[in-house]
Amino acid sequence: MNYEIVIGMEVHAELLTASKQFFASPNLALAEPNTLVDPVTLGLPGALPVLNEKAVDLSLRSVLALHCDISRHNFFERKHYFYPDLPKGYQISQRDKCLGFGGFLEIEMPDGSLKKIGMNDVHMEEDTGKSSHGEAVGDPDSSLIDLNRAGIPLLEIVSAPDMRSIEEADAYMTALREILLFLEISDCKMEQGRLRFEASVSLRPMGSEEFGTRVEIKNLNSMKAVRDSLRSEIARQTKVLDGGGTIRQETMLWDDASGTTQPMRSKEHAHDYRYMPEPDLAPLHITDEWLERIRAEMPELPRAKRARFETDLGLSKYDSEVLTQAPEIARYFESAAQGFGNAKAIANWVSNELLGRLNASGTSISETKVAPHQLQGIVRLIDEGTISGKIAKDVFDVMLESGKDAAQIVEEKGLKQMSDTGELETICRAVIEKSPKILEDYRAGKEKAFGAFVGGVMKETRGKANPALVNEILKKVLAEDAV
Repeated sequence: MNYEIVIGMEVHAELLTASKQFFASPNLALAEPNTLVDPVTLGLPGALPVLNEKAVDLSLRSVLALHCDISRHNFFERKHYFYPDLPKGYQISQRDKCLGFGGFLEIEMPDGSLKKIGMNDVHMEEDTGKSSHGEAVGDPDSSLIDLNRAGIPLLEIVSAPDMRSIEEADAYMTALREILLFLEISDCKMEQGRLRFEASVSLRPMGSEEFGTRVEIKNLNSMKAVRDSLRSEIARQTKVLDGGGTIRQETMLWDDASGTTQPMRSKEHAHDYRYMPEPDLAPLHITDEWLERIRAEMPELPRAKRARFETDLGLSKYDSEVLTQAPEIARYFESAAQGFGNAKAIANWVSNELLGRLNASGTSISETKVAPHQLQGIVRLIDEGTISGKIAKDVFDVMLESGKDAAQIVEEKGLKQMSDTGELETICRAVIEKSPKILEDYRAGKEKAFGAFVGGVMKETRGKANPALVNEILKKVLAEDAV
């Protein structure tokens, strides 16, 4: 039997705030373990939570970007469960009155068309502590708890089950991560647990309108892990259904070592958590003025930025995608291109020369010694004919190492391009006279011979000759010789 894949996604993103969700302790999960524990997180008697307004601001950015309806009057609830990473026995979250509901995220399909993935809800909550087990703590029989992460502002985005392939799930994760990054909601560092995806998948017979039994997959610390776990779980469910069995609703753990999903527990239902209104937090009222302020503060979304790069700056779709793979890259490019008439040349240097070298060295663009105005400077020298493209690459290597301006390096090393036509003509004639065999080949119609002459001139000038002038002068001299 052929099955249709049905995928939904729950995404947890830690927010870029200075302090935690309900207490003023710093939002620094990677500090020395258990040094940022606070009374609210521990549930100490008399400790009262105070809502972080910045966390609400960032959350509102997300619901606006995802076209959600906004609950103008929403409140927090206690979600009860008992686990070592939650000392007070409940997590402050939202369920009945979430900040946002409905809405959609558009993903791009392989043929370039767009598909809308619906949103069930977007809500605020606090993160829990981090548990480490076995080999991770150096003892197979031990578990350690770090409560620094507990209480960090957390945004949960729950999609509708609208994805029908692993490729669509991948496109959804990519598009959502882009929005979170460009809106400066989260730094999305999955390796640090600051962005976490949980996938749910079920199968149903082709043509069926009824959903199959949903299985949730956890322990996914990368997008690759999400893709691999979905493949494994789809294969497992297919085998069960083909054999006449039934799928149980449960939570599975992804085991990267074996490349399989493994049972973790039966899936809880909402009543298992005994949700109740949080008595220590007043209802949250979102006013028109608050929303207008958030709209005015929102940075440009990545898709809009790509469209502007293509329409206003004349960049290709490929260039615009490379330059918007991260907000810091887009900011660098826009700063380098500002006030310069050749945006395409700047784009080429950022995409190929700068990012190529940074990727090879494992360096981020925020760490480079070459400032945006310095990159514009070297491209300007090429456009003005001061240096050749070949020499510019050598100069750029020195810039990356030293942080010096291109003009200073060119001056110090005497690398200015030779553009004196009289001097170049003398060199061209000398190269032709020293190469009778190449001249014979040229006269015989061998095109490579002309390139050999160009190479000879560039060698004589140590690469400093203006290539366009060299081509022009060689053609003139060779034409005269033919007469």
